[in-house]
Amino acid sequence: MPIARLPARAVVELSGEDRVGFLQGLVSNDVALAEPGRAVFAALLTPQGKWLADFFILSDGERLLLETEAAGAAAVAQRLSRFRLRSKVALRVADEFAVYVAWGGSIPPLDTIAAPDPRLAEAGVRVLATAPIAADATPEDWDRHRLALGLPEAADLEPEGTILLEAGFDELSGISWTKGCYMGQELTARTRYRGLLKRRILPVVVEGALPAPGTPVTDAAGAAQGELRSGRDGRAMALLRLAALDGRALTAGEARVAPDVPGWVKLPEPKPAPAGE
Repeated sequence: MPIARLPARAVVELSGEDRVGFLQGLVSNDVALAEPGRAVFAALLTPQGKWLADFFILSDGERLLLETEAAGAAAVAQRLSRFRLRSKVALRVADEFAVYVAWGGSIPPLDTIAAPDPRLAEAGVRVLATAPIAADATPEDWDRHRLALGLPEAADLEPEGTILLEAGFDELSGISWTKGCYMGQELTARTRYRGLLKRRILPVVVEGALPAPGTPVTDAAGAAQGELRSGRDGRAMALLRLAALDGRALTAGEARVAPDVPGWVKLPEPKPAPAGE
């Protein structure tokens, strides 16, 4: 029942009486659902509906704590601050917190801020702590676990390029379809209701040496079918055309790759062939 510290993750703190209403109009999920013991998974988008960052929103009853990629934490705080105007809210990178994840039934220590990962039960519990916790697993162990679950993370997404439905945010409880307007909502809703999705970020099994992220995925005819993203120990995430999920042979560099679509993924129903074909 492992617990690992994730040094590549950090926390952005939102305090002030307007914190919920302020964030509500900016991110993809319902911020009002965040409460002690319950986290919300959400994304910050461009006005055109393209991914900029995502985070778990945790609460201790007095603050909202956005657990996000450490490399982008300051940028998240800065970007959100642009919309503050007269809202009674303060933002800062809360360096006093370390981020941990516990899975496989692990129980987080007391005196931490913790909540189950809202994406999948198998993903465990997100934990924020201001005092060190004895970890018995490594970030690499967690990376293997999330790859086995098929969970995309920031390394698998393209800033100002990825749309949320390509990255599974609908199935992974990262979008509210009922809360009202937020930045980038129009494209997100249009993609869903018009069935415009043509590619997905999906896990693949890799046979051979793991190619570098960004390596094109091609079929036997050499036609581009996608691109490899993060990976480790024979598994990876890849951006793939949905049309390539028909069983055709796929390669990335010298390695063979085979899509391994997890049960939580909802793919579009195949369109019936026209009459007479």
